[in-house]
Amino acid sequence: MAEDTRYWASGSWHVSDGKAEEFVARWTEFLTWTKQANDGFLTARLIHDLADPGHYVSFAAWRDRESLSGWREKPEFAELFAACRALCTQMHGSNYEPTTSV
Repeated sequence: MAEDTRYWASGSWHVSDGKAEEFVARWTEFLTWTKQANDGFLTARLIHDLADPGHYVSFAAWRDRESLSGWREKPEFAELFAACRALCTQMHGSNYEPTTSV
């Protein structure tokens, strides 16, 4: 991920059985829009838990707190996020800032 990352958004997604492929497609659409419509966005990843087939974790890197906050305030955010969330039994998201690295 980018060296100038200052803030992170992350989500822990528990996808309903049989919905994984659709979830990945919707998440990709969501983050493609994010990349196109949000200047402070840097990069994102979606990783899959090998021990729990329905579990995914997402990470999105942001240049500054204002860009991250502005992203969540756009109407498209609510629509695209809800489309992903609708395929999940559980979802927990939060924002983070770096503490240290090795």
